[in-house]
Amino acid sequence: MKIGIIVAMSKEYELLQGIQLPQHEIFLIKSGIGKVNAAISTLNLINQHQPHLIINSGVAGGIDTCLQVADLVVGTQTCYHDFFAGEVSDHAKELGFEQFIQADAHALQVVKEVVKDREDVKFGLGCTGDQFITTKQELFHIKDKFNQALFVDMESNAIAHVCSKMNVPFISLRIISDTPWVEDHANQYANFWEDAPQKNFELVKNILQAL
Repeated sequence: MKIGIIVAMSKEYELLQGIQLPQHEIFLIKSGIGKVNAAISTLNLINQHQPHLIINSGVAGGIDTCLQVADLVVGTQTCYHDFFAGEVSDHAKELGFEQFIQADAHALQVVKEVVKDREDVKFGLGCTGDQFITTKQELFHIKDKFNQALFVDMESNAIAHVCSKMNVPFISLRIISDTPWVEDHANQYANFWEDAPQKNFELVKNILQAL
């Protein structure tokens, strides 16, 4: 099975760089930050290697109070939080893509089985936009639009969008680096990189072994 893993940043890439499993052919890509970088990298990955599954891994901001720093989040759906094309009655028909893009059902079931005994893994909606969410006001703006939103990032739905168009299964697995509603938000992110991301590496490896 050929599996593509897309991360945005060098720190995330370094954590997963050595991952190898005999039953899979792994293609690890560092896209760079943001939706355009993510989309370009996804399309290149698909055209060059024809993966059977693409996984987006890395960090995300938590925008629900059920989350703590270093919790793991799995996107059952993804969407854009910074996209607005007026009042649209049929998103897919009028704009050419679904507003909420579903994670691959098989990959999602595998993840649920792998993490069934863990309380630090949450499943829900991930919202993507070209914006680092740093204030309560920005958080509330997103939650007003998508009250079920669990986390925010800058790449997941762009990758999901390309995968959907190209009929490639996709799932997003992220670790919470910060929660913008707390006062020491900046320190949360700065201190996060000490050892917490290792959890995401272990989760990805366990999932790959189970696929």
